[in-house]
Amino acid sequence: MSKQKFLKSLIRKQPRDLLLVIGTGVSAAVAPGIPALCSWRSCIEAVLGAAEQLEVLHPGDVAEFRKKVMKERDLLVVAHDLIRKMSPRTGDTKPNFFQDCLMEVFDNLEQHIQNPVVLQSILRLMERGTMVLTTNYDNLLEIFGQQQGKPMESLDLKDKDKVLQWARGHIKYGVLHIHGLYTDPCGMVLDPSGYKDVTQDPEVMEVLQNLYRTKSFLFLGCGETLRDQIFQALFLYTVKNKVDLEHYMLVLKENEDHFFKLQADMLLHGIKVVSYGDCFQQFPEYVQDLTAQICKEKSPDADQVDSTTLLGTSCVDCAKRKLGESGTDSPKRVKQSDMPTLE
Repeated sequence: MSKQKFLKSLIRKQPRDLLLVIGTGVSAAVAPGIPALCSWRSCIEAVLGAAEQLEVLHPGDVAEFRKKVMKERDLLVVAHDLIRKMSPRTGDTKPNFFQDCLMEVFDNLEQHIQNPVVLQSILRLMERGTMVLTTNYDNLLEIFGQQQGKPMESLDLKDKDKVLQWARGHIKYGVLHIHGLYTDPCGMVLDPSGYKDVTQDPEVMEVLQNLYRTKSFLFLGCGETLRDQIFQALFLYTVKNKVDLEHYMLVLKENEDHFFKLQADMLLHGIKVVSYGDCFQQFPEYVQDLTAQICKEKSPDADQVDSTTLLGTSCVDCAKRKLGESGTDSPKRVKQSDMPTLE
């Protein structure tokens, strides 16, 4: 295999300038023995299986939801409907049987960590100031981090004080679960209406949106995240001038036409789509190598421009302006291939 190429604009980011968005692909790589971690479809199917075993959902409803899982393209809608079906008729999401089913599905997670390479890479970045949020219900990262002696903390959006601390960079090993956590009895959330207190709180929304404006988000294992209503409500639809931002998404390149269309579409959101390979098994090694590139001291050959780096003169102007504003970096380090941090 040829030597892996990385976008210079990405590997020259400081870890503290990145925010990792972790999706189901990370859990699937770490614990392949739990199908429910691999995709929304697998998760819903596993929850339905648990609901059947625990007898908390009418067999007719189980059959109906299984049909929906096969036909429906937007699985987040199916998951949301399933939570509602398992909740009181008052419309309140707590208490409900959905957590019981997830706890059944995700039982003894720590015993299923088979390939911790991606988690090791994430922790390495967190040590150096990278922030982490996730759409996942599982706490594999926190479990693994605690095993490594790190003071990991699981956060959710309902704890305003904690969210503000995290967003301001005061909880180094905090992981923000924007859908909640399967161990938390306060309820899962898949719809922005469940977070009205958050989305209507100007202070919280301002600090969260400021992250999208000032950090480079790096999406790992995130197939569905940009279609996720909560992520959209918090970041995508509320931040203006997204095309001026610089975020990154690692994806599997199964189909060239689809990949390059996705690339073009995502640039409108300020997101650069990057392929980690044409096979999911390449994902952990790519993340490991990418992390090593970001964390290492810059070597002399890092100044060479490779074919994956496409830049215009405006980027150089931005970099110069940024240097002029900060006055901290030496001008001699600015090269055609350097990208500014986000403004």
